[in-house]
Amino acid sequence: MVFLHYKKLDKTLPDLKYNYETDCCFDFVSAINKTIYPNKPPVIVPTGMVFDIPVGYELQIRSRSGLAAKHGVFVTNSPGCADAGFVGEIKVILSNTGIYPFEIAKGDRIAQGKISMKPHVVLKEVDEIKSTDRGENGIGSTGVK
Repeated sequence: MVFLHYKKLDKTLPDLKYNYETDCCFDFVSAINKTIYPNKPPVIVPTGMVFDIPVGYELQIRSRSGLAAKHGVFVTNSPGCADAGFVGEIKVILSNTGIYPFEIAKGDRIAQGKISMKPHVVLKEVDEIKSTDRGENGIGSTGVK
């Protein structure tokens, strides 16, 4: 079991929770009222939450599927990442690709948070990288069907 300690900067905000026992993400809410306009620069929305992220873990900030599908509102740098060294307020960068302005009220759910293990990786420069059947074929190389 992993404990994720958090502090609410605004005591009127709801406690963090998983909506269902099987959920892998909990919801972040907005700490402010904000309008996100379509096709304008992203906005930064504070959550009013500060975390003590355990060493060896990261906190990922992800889009909520309903906001993305119904309103075109999503986490711009999804998933955002906060590591164990970060102790500031979690803020969410949101964009609106919909056709209408999107009104966020304080307390509205705006993103999801997920704790993930961060493996210890040793970065090592080499002279050669192995070859594969796929090779350098990247974006779009496997087609649609």
